[in-house]
Amino acid sequence: MDIRVQEAAFDFGSEANAFASRQAGMGAVVTFTGIVRDLGTASLSAMEIEHYPGMTEKALEKIAKDASSRWNLGDILIIHRYGRLHPQEMIMMVATASRHRADAFQAAEFLMDFLKSRAPFWKKELTRDGADWVEAKDEDEAALTRW
Repeated sequence: MDIRVQEAAFDFGSEANAFASRQAGMGAVVTFTGIVRDLGTASLSAMEIEHYPGMTEKALEKIAKDASSRWNLGDILIIHRYGRLHPQEMIMMVATASRHRADAFQAAEFLMDFLKSRAPFWKKELTRDGADWVEAKDEDEAALTRW
């Protein structure tokens, strides 16, 4: 299990290849990357992501351990950035490995749902109209009910 909370950008291809190369005996690797998207009408200039060091890593570790207890996984990678990010920059990455694809896909979806709604990150969108904190969305909370 590799969990990183970092300000620096990461290279998705390098991370995915390195993760996959460590998965002896696994038959499936699933990856997901979240990207800062422009808001369209409000013209997002940046997103600021804040967190509490120590608390955040513990929360991500708990989510990863929960996934490991639910599915037969060989490994998990979670990378989540903080600081000021601009449209098209990668915010986060999840990778899961398992002997069979169903476990890898389900665990990755579980991790993404919990990271979106339960990980202790606070996001502020900066636009030409000002700055607004991102509020929790009902659909993100509803996604948790399937787990």
